[in-house]
Amino acid sequence: MTHAIRAEGLTKRFKGTVALKGIDLEVPQGTVLGLLGPNGAGKTTAVRIFATLLLPDGGRAEVGGYEVVSQARQVRSLIGLTGQFSAVDDNMTGTENLVMIGRLLGMPRPEARARSADLLRRFHLEDAAGRAVKTYSGGMRRRLDLAASLVGRPRILFLDEPTTGLDPHSRGEVWGMLRDLVSEGMTTLLTTQYLDEADRLSDNIVVVDQGTVIAQGTPDELKTQVGGQVLNVRPVAAADLARVRALVAEEAGQQTAIEDHRVIAPVASETLMPRVVRRLDDAGIAVGELTLRRSSLDEVFLALTGHKAQADDPATSDDDYASTGSPS
Repeated sequence: MTHAIRAEGLTKRFKGTVALKGIDLEVPQGTVLGLLGPNGAGKTTAVRIFATLLLPDGGRAEVGGYEVVSQARQVRSLIGLTGQFSAVDDNMTGTENLVMIGRLLGMPRPEARARSADLLRRFHLEDAAGRAVKTYSGGMRRRLDLAASLVGRPRILFLDEPTTGLDPHSRGEVWGMLRDLVSEGMTTLLTTQYLDEADRLSDNIVVVDQGTVIAQGTPDELKTQVGGQVLNVRPVAAADLARVRALVAEEAGQQTAIEDHRVIAPVASETLMPRVVRRLDDAGIAVGELTLRRSSLDEVFLALTGHKAQADDPATSDDDYASTGSPS
């Protein structure tokens, strides 16, 4: 299988901080890779190296078959990039923003205007095309950012925290746009703080922590290999919650948690549930919910890293780079 993105032993240092410590990853053509990790893991650093915005200190990276340092111009002709922060001009209209990007990419004005109109229509922004971007909602602005990254018809798209700060409805709109792009065969590398987003959009996931890859696989593989199943127990009486937690902890032999008036515990043995049922019955505790479910990607992430997912890489969070169809 041909790989659109490949890294071998990729390293990067910032003064006294090692952001990447020999990252290896591969992204097959026409797939979505979710690159996940806690703050400071090196996600944004890796994206910036792939996008030729940052030079690596060691290792090798290829995008579209081209080496990102010695063949940076060829790489730039193939990629689109949407960073963590909106880079469109608030005082210009949607049309003016996209036409400007097209002209910067060397398109004749008629072609740039036609491409702008096509993208605004595709991203359901045609009714707002003549309005200043400062009047757009957060979701509309993010859709315009995505449209801006596609002006140059890229084959490979880098999305760094594309829906950070959006409300659930706007996130859903962006997800729909991304699914359409993927269905057309575009290769995408996605970093996100929303693990449900990675779960729904990614074909494969690479988890990095402290600059190294600590796990990789499909979302289902990671849930099976790392998370397994989870037991949920919700007592009828809230006053019994602490007793239930202590009882489940004794049987599970692992860390338990309380979430939304339920006790949650990882399942290491298929006999756990019947044992807990007997203990609850012996204790006379009435239960309103007792279920087994697969681990969520959030729980897998927490088990792998010891952290919850959060936005931004501290080492690079001050780098507000542009969303462009082909950075030059």
